[in-house]
Amino acid sequence: MKKEQIILGIDPGTIIMGYGVLLIEEKRPRLVTMGVLKLDKFENHYHRLRHIFDCVTRLIDSYHPDVLAIESPFFGKNVQSMLKLGRAQGVAMAAALNRDIPISEYAPLKIKVAITGNGQASKEQVAGMLQRMLHIPATDMIPQLDATDGLAAAFCHYLDSCRPKLEKSYSTWKDFVAKNPKKVSK
Repeated sequence: MKKEQIILGIDPGTIIMGYGVLLIEEKRPRLVTMGVLKLDKFENHYHRLRHIFDCVTRLIDSYHPDVLAIESPFFGKNVQSMLKLGRAQGVAMAAALNRDIPISEYAPLKIKVAITGNGQASKEQVAGMLQRMLHIPATDMIPQLDATDGLAAAFCHYLDSCRPKLEKSYSTWKDFVAKNPKKVSK
């Protein structure tokens, strides 16, 4: 990880998109900003997508992030909702790619586990943990939890980038033993 890094986190949505910007200095994260983009005023889905692209581009141009951390869509029962959410995510990613910003994608479960240690945590629990870990005053917390979901994606990326990368990966214990016979006693 670089000495200083800016991470833009996004929780994509077609009605409300949340975002958060983290500044990492000396391996310490600090909230720069968080907010939401309200899209319900646009009746046309394509106008919403255009607005997402424009707003993500403005966020990138304003904060100059080193990376975009984005929550991946979860698999639900409503195919049309998933399709629209995937489009919103894709447009946000296209804005980052248009500015040569690398992208890291995180599943909702991974984000929740990284922030709270519990994959079944509620949005309120995630927001509360972020507030404590980043020392965010209650007056700076935004009522729309989509904002803290975007911030959570950024914080998850921060935690993930701090972990040492293993040289080798193993799919099972048997795979580890096969690749490391001298490390295992019989």
